[in-house]
Amino acid sequence: MARLTLELDLNRVEGDLTFQVEVEDGRVVEARCVGTTYRGFEQIMIGRAPRDALVITPRICGICSTAHLYAAVLALEDAWGITPPANAIRIRNASLMAEIIQSDLRQSFLFFAPDFCHDRYAGSPARAATVAAFAPFQGWAHRETLRYSRRIIEIVALLAGQWPHSSHMTPGGVTAEATARKIVDGQSLVAEVTRWVEQRLLGGDLEEWLALADADALTEWLATRPTTALALLDQAARYAGLDAIGSGSSRMLAFGAFPLAEPEAGRSHWLMPGVWQGDDQPVVPLEPARINEHVRYSWFRPYPGGKHPFDGETIPDYQPASDRYSWDKAPRYRGTVMQTGPLADLLVDGDPLIRSMYRRAGGNAWLRQLARLRRMTHLLRFLCQTLDQLAMRRHEPHIALLPRGAERDGRGAGLLTAARGALGHWISIRDGAFDRYQVITPTSWNASPRDSTGTPGHWEQSLIGVPVRDPDDPLEIAHVIRSHDPCLVCTVHFLDARGQTRHRVRLGV
Repeated sequence: MARLTLELDLNRVEGDLTFQVEVEDGRVVEARCVGTTYRGFEQIMIGRAPRDALVITPRICGICSTAHLYAAVLALEDAWGITPPANAIRIRNASLMAEIIQSDLRQSFLFFAPDFCHDRYAGSPARAATVAAFAPFQGWAHRETLRYSRRIIEIVALLAGQWPHSSHMTPGGVTAEATARKIVDGQSLVAEVTRWVEQRLLGGDLEEWLALADADALTEWLATRPTTALALLDQAARYAGLDAIGSGSSRMLAFGAFPLAEPEAGRSHWLMPGVWQGDDQPVVPLEPARINEHVRYSWFRPYPGGKHPFDGETIPDYQPASDRYSWDKAPRYRGTVMQTGPLADLLVDGDPLIRSMYRRAGGNAWLRQLARLRRMTHLLRFLCQTLDQLAMRRHEPHIALLPRGAERDGRGAGLLTAARGALGHWISIRDGAFDRYQVITPTSWNASPRDSTGTPGHWEQSLIGVPVRDPDDPLEIAHVIRSHDPCLVCTVHFLDARGQTRHRVRLGV
C-alpha cells in the first residue's frame, strides 16, 4: 500500500506545533514533531537584571505562569545561596498545587474527554451517557469542570494577589503573608472542590480512592460507580482502544514537586524526584548534571553532541532546506529519551495503583490520562494539608532578609514539576546581569525532535504503530497527543506528500 503523508497543524502553550506522519497499511510508520514558532525567551533575558525574571518568566506560559515563576525564584536562590523560611515554601507550594489542579481538571474534561463524543464512537454501549457528560459546553462534566476549576484557581489569587502572571514569589520568600482570612477562604475552596470531585468524578471518599493499590481494586471501584465521570472516561477510553496505543519512551523523568517545608527522613518533596528506568528496575536519584540538549535537528546554531543547559546556547539558525525541522531542542537525560508528566511523577513517587496498572499493560494513552486524574486527587490532599499547616503556623515569617552582598554573580538552577511535567530554569549572572538563561519545558522533553544520534523524541516514538482508521480524520493520533496535554486546537489541516492542502476537519466535536 502506498505511503500517505499527513501534516497536522497543532497548537501548544509555548507556540505552534506540527506533526508530520507517514501512514502505511493503516498505521503510522514515521513521525516528526515540528515546533514551528521561535519565541526567544532565553535571549530576551540576556543582559537583564536578575529580578526582571520575576516579571518576564511567568509570561512564558499563561497556564503554567506560577510554575515558571517558582522555577525562576529557585534558580536565583540557588545562585545566591538563599534559603526561604518554611511558610514561604508552604505558600509557594499551595499556589502551584492549585494551578496544577486547575490544569489537570481542564485538560481531562475540556480537552481530552470531548473527543469521545465523536461520531466514530456512536456504537459504544455508553454512548448516551458519554455525550451527556462530555459534550462541549453542554455535558454535565464539561460545565461543572469549568465552574470548579475556576474555584480552585482562586487560591492563587488569594495568596498571590492575581492569576495568571503573578510575581508574588521573590528570592528569600513571598511578598505577602498568608493571613487568617486568606487561609480560611482557601480551606473553604479546597473543601468545596473536594466534595465535587468525590461526588461527581470519583463517586467515593477521596482517601478511599487514594488507598486503591492495584488494577483489580480500580476495576471493582469503577464497576460499582458506573455513572461517575471517571467510570465513563474509563469506558470510553477502553472502547477507543487507548489502553493499547501511545506508549512512547518507557524511561520516566520527574524533577520532584513541592519541597517539604520540613523535610522528613527519606522524603524531601510531596512528590519525589527521580528517574524511572522501567518496571523491573529501581528508581534512581535524579542527577541534574546528566541533562543535556541536542540541536542536530533543530533550527539553532549547531554544536556537536549535547550540551548541559549551563553551557547551552539558543541562537537561531533557520535552515528550512536542510534536514533540520524544529524550533524545539532535544533534551536528553544520560543521552536517553525521557517521558515526563503525571505518569512519570507517580511512577517515580511509587503510587501503587499506577505502578500496578503499568505492570499490567505498560505505558499507554489511557494510563497517562488516568495518572493525571490520580495526581490531581493527590494534590487536593496535599493542598488541604499545606493550608492546615499554614493555619497552625501563620505567625511565622514569610520572607527572609537577604544579607548584604547576597545578590552576587553566579550560577543556579530551578527544577520542579509543572502541570505537564519536568520544568527547569538554568541561569548565569555576570556583572549583575544575566549572561545566560536556559529553559527546558515539559513539552520540550516530550515533543523533542531527533537528537544527535538520530533517535526520535518521545512523542515521535509514541505515534509509531498507532492505527489510523481514517486518514481524513485520524482521531487516534489526536487521542495520543492530547493524553500529553499539549493544549491542542481542534482544527487540523492535512497535506498530501506534495504539500497540497486536502481539506480541513474538526476533531472532538
